Amino acid sequence: MLSEFKKFIKRGNVLDLAVGVVIGAAFSKIVDSLVNDILMPPIGLLVGKVDFSELYLNLSGKEFDTLAEAKKAGAATINYGSFINNAINFLIVSFAIFILVKQVNRFYRKEQPTAPTTKKCGDCLSDIPAEARRCPNCTSYLSDTLPSGNPQ
Repeated sequence: MLSEFKKFIKRGNVLDLAVGVVIGAAFSKIVDSLVNDILMPPIGLLVGKVDFSELYLNLSGKEFDTLAEAKKAGAATINYGSFINNAINFLIVSFAIFILVKQVNRFYRKEQPTAPTTKKCGDCLSDIPAEARRCPNCTSYLSDTLPSGNPQ
């Protein structure tokens, strides 16, 4: 088991994954701040609430003025405002990653298609060099390179 773990660690992808997780965690904090501090207040004003995170459905039957009071009292709640915040957060992160990947992919050079080095003989269907005029297997002339005066 230890040797398998060493093989796993020695792979280059493990380090890349670790760096990605660390950067993702830092990026998540930035996106959380963007959602909670910049985007949600104006959206909340448009729909009549200042903060979505305070939206909840009280299942206990008692009245509470805020979600914090309900949580403090141990009331059962469905916190759909937090879910809305997290869904918007997810969409922003997904879109940002999409844009980032799209921009990074622009810098990768696309491989130019190379000319084929072989072609098929029309008679025996064997692969032959692209420059050949006759098939080395069946000795027939190739239709695209017939010599002049050949009656094929």
